[in-house]
Amino acid sequence: MKTRLPAAAGSFYPDNEGELRTQIQQCFLHSLGPGAIPSIPSEMNEDLVGLVVPHAGYQYSGPIAAHSYYKLAIAGMRQSVVILGPNHSGYGSGVSANTSGEWSTPLGEVQVDSELGGKIVKNSGLIDVEDQAHKSEHSIEVQLPFLQFIYPRRFRFVPLCMMLQDLETSKEVGEAVARAVEESGAVVLASSDWTHYEPQEKAVAKDKQALEAVAAMDPADFQRTIEEKMVSACGYGPVTALIHAARILGAKDGKLLSYQTSGDVTGDNTSVVGYAALMFTK
Repeated sequence: MKTRLPAAAGSFYPDNEGELRTQIQQCFLHSLGPGAIPSIPSEMNEDLVGLVVPHAGYQYSGPIAAHSYYKLAIAGMRQSVVILGPNHSGYGSGVSANTSGEWSTPLGEVQVDSELGGKIVKNSGLIDVEDQAHKSEHSIEVQLPFLQFIYPRRFRFVPLCMMLQDLETSKEVGEAVARAVEESGAVVLASSDWTHYEPQEKAVAKDKQALEAVAAMDPADFQRTIEEKMVSACGYGPVTALIHAARILGAKDGKLLSYQTSGDVTGDNTSVVGYAALMFTK
């Protein structure tokens, strides 16, 4: 079985198990986090369809990501997770999936859900099966330790890396995902950071408008806002795909759980990056 080794361990998050578990705990308990470590109930709440999560270094965006993972944990154990992330490297295909093997983190290995991944790929002619896009990409990898932390048992996942993020591509990917997960009970995550390297006041104003469109679950209006307001969100395609998938899967409500910037963490508001956690429920 092929193993994808971690590319972000030691930079975005600690590269040893003890420090990593401690940092994730601290993210949940942080003043900008949910304030508690979640536990998994015995029954699954199927109303939760998907979540938006950030993907910066844990010291910056981890407490905000913890809001989404708290909601996921208290909704019960999921056997499979689809993670949509942007392509920062420029390598690989326009939309790239892994459908076999496992990914390694300091917390252990996570198997790729070959059956679910194969269904997603079959549902769209846009999605290629290849490894190049995933080798150095952090946007999907950094979600795995959080998932390993909240879930006491093994789960599988499907990584989808999007270089193409236009509206039509994103909607096709979202439809392919929705059709594949309808009967599986899988949850869908979209990985994105928001405005990059602008003053705090300007970043917050831009992101507020974009996040309102996300919560309203309007893919076209969201991408229009991204373009017109020049919001430098790196994962707007994965978010658009999630919105479209969530609508198909019956979600009626989009809710912002937390929004902060790197300035809220470091105290330096001169050039910040925005981070958001959102959820979609039926």
